[in-house]
Amino acid sequence: MSGRAAGAHAPRKRFGQHFLVDDGLIDRIVQAIDPQPAQALVEIGPGLGALTGPLRRRCQALTVIELDRDLAARLRGQAGLTVIEADVLNVDFTALAAQAGAPLRVVGNLPYNISTPILFHLLRHAAQVQDQHFMLQKEVVDRMAAAPGGRDYGRLSVMLQWRYRIEPVLAVPPEAFEPPPRVDSAVVRMQPLPPPIDVDPARLGELVTVAFSQRRKLLRHTLGRWIEQQGLVGDFDLQRRAEEVPVAEYLALARRRP
Repeated sequence: MSGRAAGAHAPRKRFGQHFLVDDGLIDRIVQAIDPQPAQALVEIGPGLGALTGPLRRRCQALTVIELDRDLAARLRGQAGLTVIEADVLNVDFTALAAQAGAPLRVVGNLPYNISTPILFHLLRHAAQVQDQHFMLQKEVVDRMAAAPGGRDYGRLSVMLQWRYRIEPVLAVPPEAFEPPPRVDSAVVRMQPLPPPIDVDPARLGELVTVAFSQRRKLLRHTLGRWIEQQGLVGDFDLQRRAEEVPVAEYLALARRRP
């Protein structure tokens, strides 16, 4: 997709549109995804189709989810392309996988202004996903992949790492887009892990939210109260800050019952 093509459709700020225009980078992203014929590929936010064309040529059939009705109209009717004109947050990916009869491979240049809600929406459908490749703000990718002990490790890290293996794949400079965003970007690969036994996602989400609610304070001031309210017993070191606790320990705590 060339820069001239991008100029044919003015990017809409309310949709967080930044169109990928670097052909060399597009090739590298497609190579990293490595789509194969007959796989159930779903692209979120195809925009002007910079990735759509190369992906469709490799996998032969592709489903795209596009909120912008003008862009959806441009894509509709192309051979091998199924267009869903909708807000991705309202799309049932479990139903898409059932319709395809195969786990989904989900890709996309996600709108940076709603990337976290999209990631959490997809989290609910992880059992029906083979893998995910997303272009995101580099800062978000750093948080997703962060290890315990650093400033990037937080609620997003825990709530994604308990369910995915996360791997940064490519760094992407602002000039790869039209218009250029004011931040650096990166491509991340997310491969679902087998769901841990006896972990309630809602309960895990609750305790992790409490733990990181005041991340500068020791956990005895935040998570300690939650543990007491839950009537839980057992050893859990509360003389730490939330970013010092590995994902496995949060999972173990989520499994506890009075």
